[in-house]
Amino acid sequence: MTIDADKAREIQLVRHLEGELTLDIFTVAEVAVPEPGPGEVLVRTDYIGLGATFLEMMRSDSTLPIPPFPVGQRVGGIALGTVVRSESPALAAGDLVQGMTGWSEYSVGKAETYVKLDRDQFPSPVYYLGQGPTAYYGTADIAKVGEGDVVFVSGASGGVGSLAGQIAKNRGAAKVIGSAGSPEKVRYLVEELGFDAAFDYHDGPVVDRLRELAPDGITVFFDNVGGEQFDAAVEVARPGARFALCGSLSTQLGSAKDRFPEPDLRRAQEKNIEVNRFSTYHTPEQIMAWFTHFGTWLAEGRFVFPHTVVTGDITDVPKAMLGLVHGEHRGNVSVKVTKD
Repeated sequence: MTIDADKAREIQLVRHLEGELTLDIFTVAEVAVPEPGPGEVLVRTDYIGLGATFLEMMRSDSTLPIPPFPVGQRVGGIALGTVVRSESPALAAGDLVQGMTGWSEYSVGKAETYVKLDRDQFPSPVYYLGQGPTAYYGTADIAKVGEGDVVFVSGASGGVGSLAGQIAKNRGAAKVIGSAGSPEKVRYLVEELGFDAAFDYHDGPVVDRLRELAPDGITVFFDNVGGEQFDAAVEVARPGARFALCGSLSTQLGSAKDRFPEPDLRRAQEKNIEVNRFSTYHTPEQIMAWFTHFGTWLAEGRFVFPHTVVTGDITDVPKAMLGLVHGEHRGNVSVKVTKD
């Protein structure tokens, strides 16, 4: 295979994010297409995966257990691509691979830093870019959802929540309730994703809606939002309920303390609720566990992969990220990278 040119573009961070995301923190840089050395491969980027976690990675005071994106360098993140030149016996030109190669048209690296993927395992390569490992780990390993559970998922129309609710159903939950930010998203959760019930969190106190939909209480809470929805879940939870805290979308601006305020756990402790935070880092074993279950459930018609693919060139990735933050896209978001 041949490459298109000896120059390529990538998106770099001009400064760390403070407050609300704006496009002026990014710049488009032209770089030389690197030559692969011994044991390395050159990969053309085909798809770039996006997630709300990137907001935190763009801040100098990131609270995640990995360093933030450095200023003056390429924005990181997961991507899928095609090997165009290989100097390793492990990968051949034409192979589909996944790597943490970021927002660039091309990448080069040791063959072992990429994962070879089966093009035929899923209906589209973008299925590999979903936030399933996070959703599965939080639902199965942290919250331990099983037969008979009554599960509440906050931020359920997003990339993680839309998968977590379906995973809970497939693990035997008796009822799955989701919250979303519009009537359209509420209908989407119930009619297309199979949630048993959903509500718009703008329609009055969340605790009242939860009590209406789960009169006997919830046993599991998968939290992507925090704030009022966390407090409401505590009030409606049965004694001994399990909480998996994944995100804090309701307070994503401000300082680290403001973005991730410590929840008031006194009431949770009174009800013997098990509250567990978890990070978005995953082992290869956790990723493969997700792909195994995901493939099976899809083949059996028991799962829908909610996703949005934005088609554009590399310069459109920041705009797609801004759209994700503003709730313009459903489910898992990726950019199909085209070349000029």
